[in-house]
Amino acid sequence: MSTLPVVAAVDGSDGSLRALEWAVDAARRRAAPLRVAHVRQYAHWVQPEVLAAGPAEPQDDPVLDQVRTHLEGRPDRPDTEYVGLVGAVGAVLPELGSGAQLLVLGSRGRGGFAGLVLGSNSMAAARDAECPVVVVPRPGREVQGEPPGGPGPRVVVGLKVDGPDEATLEFAFAEATRRGARLQAVAAYPWPAQPWMMPGEMPPTIVDQDVIEDETRVLADGFLAPYRERHPDVPVEVAPAAGDAAGHLVAASRDADLVVVGRHRRRLLSPVRMMGSVTHAVLLHAVAPVAVIPPSPAQD
Repeated sequence: MSTLPVVAAVDGSDGSLRALEWAVDAARRRAAPLRVAHVRQYAHWVQPEVLAAGPAEPQDDPVLDQVRTHLEGRPDRPDTEYVGLVGAVGAVLPELGSGAQLLVLGSRGRGGFAGLVLGSNSMAAARDAECPVVVVPRPGREVQGEPPGGPGPRVVVGLKVDGPDEATLEFAFAEATRRGARLQAVAAYPWPAQPWMMPGEMPPTIVDQDVIEDETRVLADGFLAPYRERHPDVPVEVAPAAGDAAGHLVAASRDADLVVVGRHRRRLLSPVRMMGSVTHAVLLHAVAPVAVIPPSPAQD
């Protein structure tokens, strides 16, 4: 395959079938092949670091058979291949992203406790995969607040004005282009301001919130300018937001086609991959599918 596939991870659950439908649409929009993967769990007593993955067992895979039947006869179905693997699911799923342009999965599969809103395997894939990961939530989530204004499809992206990530912004603009959607860039700023003071220091001059919001908007517009030039057909709305970034992104997820967030860069004293508290919270509570984007290679 000359074009990297969109990979849909399935396990036979309703959540994975919803993710499959999202992946089919994503592959079609990208003119990319679709790879449907099912990972069968090793026995729980096996240590994942000893046996992380292995070839599929020779017998038929009923989950993949179910998916074949589900997709059979669709005139718009992309070129599709089916892959069965055996291994520690939390280790194998991220590895599927090494040969994919996108990995799509449900927020929770068959395993785990019924009350969990985000499964450990979905978390591992979003944290560790080398490609962007889209997590499709279960229906029934609700968010508070007024619904975002404006008709038509909408892609939401979280913009950190103190350190924007190029890969996250490029993915969001490209996805908005594919969907003919407007892009809503949520740029949160800390408020109320809580300056640090040493004993005996005078409190700083009171800062007007409107001034901070205007500065945030100016910074955001500057960071977004080159992407607007490359994607002139994408209407862009900058939404400065005071306080909790995760809360604003979750509220913006209502009626959105997709929410795009970045993954933390590796830190000097913590070289392992990290999700980030905002991304984690958005995955837990957003009502729209969430795309988690690995940082740009130069920033990882």
